[in-house]
Amino acid sequence: MNEMNTQVLLAARPQGWVRESDFRIVESPVPDIGEGQILVRNHYLSLDPYMRGRMNDAKSYAASVNLGDVMVGGTAGEVLKSKHPKFAAGDKVVGYLGWQLYGVSDGVQLQKVDAGRIPLSAYLGVVGMPGVTAWVGLMDICAPKAGETVVVTAASGAVGSVVGQLAKIHGCRAVGIAGGAEKCRYVVEELGFDACVDYKAGNLRADIRSATPDGIDCLFENVGGEIFDTLLGRMNAFSRIAVCGLIAQYNTEPYPMKNIGSVLVNRIRMQGFIVSEHLPRWPTALKELGQGVAEGRIKYRETVAQGLENAPKAFIGMLKGENFGKQLVKLV
Repeated sequence: MNEMNTQVLLAARPQGWVRESDFRIVESPVPDIGEGQILVRNHYLSLDPYMRGRMNDAKSYAASVNLGDVMVGGTAGEVLKSKHPKFAAGDKVVGYLGWQLYGVSDGVQLQKVDAGRIPLSAYLGVVGMPGVTAWVGLMDICAPKAGETVVVTAASGAVGSVVGQLAKIHGCRAVGIAGGAEKCRYVVEELGFDACVDYKAGNLRADIRSATPDGIDCLFENVGGEIFDTLLGRMNAFSRIAVCGLIAQYNTEPYPMKNIGSVLVNRIRMQGFIVSEHLPRWPTALKELGQGVAEGRIKYRETVAQGLENAPKAFIGMLKGENFGKQLVKLV
């Protein structure tokens, strides 16, 4: 094979906001495979907020990316060569082969998928890790009851959009928080949320109060910062919070929380979670999500950058909220 493998490496630890210079694009020969290995040509790369934490050299729930290594990331592609008994050339697969055109796998964390029923790209979003994240955080941690009010931040994103739709399917009032009138229209008119608060409109506290007249029973938190602090002030007694992400704080200093006392006053159950630690729940989640997408009851949107060379720029844009729905990079 004469084609070269393009890779994006971590070149520097970000100081504050990520810059394109924190990455380095290189080319190398496409690797050979040995017994028990699979060569995959990646078609799509997933860009997700958790990657920002992996760029730091700090204690976290997962190992940091070493300087000079390929950036970590979920991928969807096609098997080109296989010396593994469970995979054959032509299989469509989803895995974690990182920011590169070609990847070698030993089959661990590599999953065959049916791209005939559901588009391949969706396995990195609504019927992949983001979708399962939404399902686990809502169903297992928030555990909403029919008639309760569920609020989700970053409501037009890959995770938040699924949270609200699942809440509606299970009989709840769904309220989203999103940035901009266009995103809020999408959340209400296309995804079916009951209301959406535009945090950029300048009336955050009043708009949240208006959208949650009966308070908040379940909060799915993706953002942190001032938005999270304001929502804490609207929580009901014995409410639940699933802390999935704090994207507003990944590139800046932590926000000084003023309403943290609500956790005690309202006896709130608040839990952070990492979806990879809930593997036994993935089959149940994926079954409901897959059926919902196939039947048109769960909708999704993708923002797709073209070409691996544009992955750093797209990643920075996602951290700033410029994407609409799931952020992907198309590699073919």
